Amino acid sequence: MQIRLSPSMRSIKISTRSNGFIDLMKVKVAARHISYRTLFHTVLILAFLLPFVFILTAVVTLEGVNKCSSFGCLGRRLGPRFLRGLDGSERLLGDLYSLLDRANYVEIPVGLKFPQSYEEFVYEIKHNNYDANTFVVMVKGTMEYMNREVKKARLAEQLNKHYAATAIPKGLHCLSLRLTDEYSSNVNARKELPPPELLPLISNNSYYHFVVATDNILAASVVVNSAVKASLKSDKIVFHVITDKKTYPAMHSWFALNPISSAIVEVKGVHQFNWLTRENVPVLEAIESHHGVRNHYHQNAVTTTNSSDNPRVFASKLQARSPKYISLLNHLRIYLPEMFPSLNKIVFLDDDVVIQQDLTKLWDIDLSGMVNGAVETCRGEDRWVMSKRFRTYFNFSHPLIANNLDPDECAWAYGMNIFDLKEWRKTEIRGTYHHWIKENINSNLTLWKLGTLPPALIAFRGHVHPIDPSWHLLGLGYQEKTNLDSIRNSAVIHYNGQCKPWLEIGYRQFQPFWTKHVNYSNEFIKNCHILEPAD
Repeated sequence: MQIRLSPSMRSIKISTRSNGFIDLMKVKVAARHISYRTLFHTVLILAFLLPFVFILTAVVTLEGVNKCSSFGCLGRRLGPRFLRGLDGSERLLGDLYSLLDRANYVEIPVGLKFPQSYEEFVYEIKHNNYDANTFVVMVKGTMEYMNREVKKARLAEQLNKHYAATAIPKGLHCLSLRLTDEYSSNVNARKELPPPELLPLISNNSYYHFVVATDNILAASVVVNSAVKASLKSDKIVFHVITDKKTYPAMHSWFALNPISSAIVEVKGVHQFNWLTRENVPVLEAIESHHGVRNHYHQNAVTTTNSSDNPRVFASKLQARSPKYISLLNHLRIYLPEMFPSLNKIVFLDDDVVIQQDLTKLWDIDLSGMVNGAVETCRGEDRWVMSKRFRTYFNFSHPLIANNLDPDECAWAYGMNIFDLKEWRKTEIRGTYHHWIKENINSNLTLWKLGTLPPALIAFRGHVHPIDPSWHLLGLGYQEKTNLDSIRNSAVIHYNGQCKPWLEIGYRQFQPFWTKHVNYSNEFIKNCHILEPAD
């Protein structure tokens, strides 16, 4: 008898031999549940996985499996992620989130003292065995305490910067005194500027005329020197340096004793403009004599500090209180057509700029009948410096502003402007400027917060021609993250803000663009100990 199983194991064949005949009998068996193929694959998989399971088991044993007393722990160590639930770290993180959410509704007890450093905080947590509620209180209280301390420090930094920016450095004060003394004792320091033979050229429209109004001698020298060095037509440049009466002797001495070989320089004091008197300019008289104005600009800045202020907002408030905003020099630009009645076009420069490219090309720009060629400051890569619209400067909660101005109107920059004086004389720009200054005084200085730009933004509305932003890069006196390549590629770089390049608080990375135009070997500069900043 022979017994044979079918390959599928579904039947059994039994064959017997009897009298020379073969008898066959086929017996069917129950259906299988596992095929040979499945069994084979299962054995292969187990053979592949078992070594890894052995290794993992060995590692767990070596790490101390006796410490893993829960199924969840073993699952975390051995099982795939989808077989385990939340592991210990995830549960801990979830609990921590819940505690931090609860902190939003916890009141911090008055007078409770908090750790003043991370090390103290960790020590407190470790050694005091805080429960969850106390932990929440300590975390929230410590964070709020640290936030207040950081904010106070940043406000104090802005206040100190304000004091540094409004004070006159000893070196610059010394320079002014020594040059004033030189003016009285040295005939060469009093020689006529420009020389008599060149005097007709200061009103010649075939020349390129630049104006800078300042009482800072060193800054004026950098503006003039950098402009002449960068120009391709330096022999056709005329610089009109305007200063106040007290600085005039020193300013005149500097340019008389340090002549610019190729350019023409005229130095003039405001007292030498016969028509520019307080009687003829009553608004400026009001600005300087009005009690509220003087109190606003000269009171102790500490009294204006608000601990709730954002440090940047506080810095702008301090800058707005700079006494320079009630200086006649700062308002001179609105009188340019009267100051230079024979000129058709000029470029007006602030004293905190450096010229890096030839500015005579500005005269080639078609202003399309507009008066003021300026860079707009409402668009650009730097969202802090180039995001200025009217809402930045004006108080739109005041009905006089809300009813007359558009908060989304784009602002533009003072500091490097080309003015078409011929077109300007056809307008009412000066009258509009005076009108709005009076309105601001009558409104107790509540219409705007920054000095001379806001009334100019109103006065020049409809008279501004936007020029390419590469002509004028702003913010080097308050934005320390300005890209150095952008600085190198700009025609004029402007250190507007508190951190002027001649001050100790100036940003070190930006100072070389300014200091390279200062002659530190000059006798007066050396004697006043004005030193080049160290690298």
